[in-house]
Amino acid sequence: MKESSEAEDSRVKGLPYRDGAGIMLFNGLGRVFVARRIDMPSQAWQMPQGGIDAGETPREAALRELEEEIGTSKAEIMAESRDWLTYELPDWLVPKVWGGRYRGQRQKWFAMRFTGDDADINIATETPEFLDWKWEDINRLPELIVPFKRKLYQEVVAEFGHLVRAQSDAS
Repeated sequence: MKESSEAEDSRVKGLPYRDGAGIMLFNGLGRVFVARRIDMPSQAWQMPQGGIDAGETPREAALRELEEEIGTSKAEIMAESRDWLTYELPDWLVPKVWGGRYRGQRQKWFAMRFTGDDADINIATETPEFLDWKWEDINRLPELIVPFKRKLYQEVVAEFGHLVRAQSDAS
């Protein structure tokens, strides 16, 4: 049994990362948009994120994902992550996500300022991904996400945390 799990682990580690984009959307009070996924009935909350389509830049993907996932384009990009950030899927999840072709995601993250009102957010999109949403304190984000994405969320918070004060000052 041990040999088969080692072979599976080796196969998973040999898979590429899926390229994606993530959005840390700040409201006027410096709080961050998070939502609960429909396909993962737990108390885990996440920021909008998704894959980059062929011929699309990470910036274009982030803006598209914002509209597809939360039904609004009312946001301005404030910052982009310096590097690509990665997370690994748990081995048991690899065969169930993206046809088993990827080990996790490699993402560019964007901090965005929400320029609309809460009424402009509509998670009942054409293909809904979320059950509900809320504005949350940036420092709570790593504890709200599924454990395998926690390190990535800590990195995003560390990179964009300074924008909370800037966002709050601007309102």
